[in-house]
Amino acid sequence: VQLQASGGGLVQAGGSLRLSCSASGRTFSVYALGWFRQAPGKEREIVAAISRSGVITHYADSVKGRFTISRDNAKSMVYLQMNSLKPEDTAVYYCAADQTDNIWLVELQVALYDYWGQGTLVTVSS
Repeated sequence: VQLQASGGGLVQAGGSLRLSCSASGRTFSVYALGWFRQAPGKEREIVAAISRSGVITHYADSVKGRFTISRDNAKSMVYLQMNSLKPEDTAVYYCAADQTDNIWLVELQVALYDYWGQGTLVTVSS
């Protein structure tokens, strides 16, 4: 599957952005999905993940209550709605897909994702 992330940009603290990730190739619904981010000098970290079914989600503690992950299997899209953005949210954001038979799995480990998008830069100014 090929992933294409978009929607990043420059926003003031307290603002919102919606990231989108489109997929092409194999049937989208066979993948658990995740959004990750990597700030300069830091390791890539999980932001949010969603199961194949879309029912199970997971969020990093730093974004709980502010970010929402969702997916539309019919459109082969996964989204990350980011509200109340903070300067510490500044990073390159990546979408990723993990092929799995488990429709309830949320995958949190970077190394277990099979496919990655190219990343989209989010910059939050103070």
